[in-house]
Amino acid sequence: MEKLFNKYDVDNVVIEDLSLADYISINPTIHSHGRHAKKQFYKTKINVVERLVNKLMRGGTGKKVGGKIIRTHGGLQGKKTKMLKVVEDAFDIINKRTGKNPIQLLVQAIANAAPREDFTRVSMGGVSYQMAVDISAQRRVDVAIRNIAMASLISSFNKRKKLSVSLAEEIISTAEGNTQKSYAIKKRDEIERMARAAR
Repeated sequence: MEKLFNKYDVDNVVIEDLSLADYISINPTIHSHGRHAKKQFYKTKINVVERLVNKLMRGGTGKKVGGKIIRTHGGLQGKKTKMLKVVEDAFDIINKRTGKNPIQLLVQAIANAAPREDFTRVSMGGVSYQMAVDISAQRRVDVAIRNIAMASLISSFNKRKKLSVSLAEEIISTAEGNTQKSYAIKKRDEIERMARAAR
């Protein structure tokens, strides 16, 4: 039986939100080498842990997020082996603190952070306004993973706290549904609140 990082079993991971089950892959292969990058919708077949690693390899938003401008100046871009080690360390911290399978907690965190409604800008007759729209299951997963990765980058940026510790704390708090500590859940609530206002 193959295990993720040769430590964590993927066979007993349960995806409780059935609408996301087809879009969260938990196969134990976590390095696809980008061979499917140009195939539309193929990211649903890429392991969710690898997708998290890919989101962590960002060069900074270049805009204000969480009250500050996050710029890593390319320090994480292309450093996939380094990011895999960060995620492995984060999973070890999660396992030590909770005694649970970190892959299960990551899947639960994605389900909790995935917004159910979104909004878009519509222009008609030279007038722009926002309109509430349903959000697809694939985009729900994308947004959740992006916000979990962004939260860990924000909380460790220009601080002594390691990225692996920040990532572990964000996954745990999001999986537990902690609205006070979880940045990803706050962003989900913000998106859904703006969508309700745009109805």
